[in-house]
Amino acid sequence: MRIISGTVRGKQLAGFEGKNIRPTPDRVREALFSILTSRLGSFSNIRVLELFAGSGAQSLEALSRGAESAVLIDNGPDAARVIRDNIVRCRMENQVRFIQGDVYSCLAKTVETGPYDLILLDPPYNKDLIPEVLRLIETLNLLAENGIICAESSRKELIDYQGEFSLLDDRNYGQTRIRLYGKA
Repeated sequence: MRIISGTVRGKQLAGFEGKNIRPTPDRVREALFSILTSRLGSFSNIRVLELFAGSGAQSLEALSRGAESAVLIDNGPDAARVIRDNIVRCRMENQVRFIQGDVYSCLAKTVETGPYDLILLDPPYNKDLIPEVLRLIETLNLLAENGIICAESSRKELIDYQGEFSLLDDRNYGQTRIRLYGKA
């Protein structure tokens, strides 16, 4: 895993070991950031929120491309270790706030630094977590007016969400599915 573009382009990131961990492959992240660049125009000065952050690679990629700040949340002790290591590797300690804990109980702690221009969520696959998280983001009013939510799931996972956010884009990359949401 590496940072693809920007100020720390090519920086190798710490990763996970084990079969229960599923980091977003570089090629999927590259495709995602190409889509986001088309939609956002620039990452300059945007605020990022990453839920189920894993390695933190997606937020660090956004920061490398010019994002102003990022808040990351993940519950796992292994993820916490890897995220902290990757923040230091990229020398982004002053731009990142990491919260170790359950997304549902910690999300309210992010309200004071929101709203966010880009919200990344990559929960465990096939657990039907995305609709509930989208509703919580909506309730807490965490998405900026022209912001984008990027939800990653397995290709086959169905998302039954009906709320304030509209589906803007829906693409498959191998077994991974990327859906972009925004305010209607």
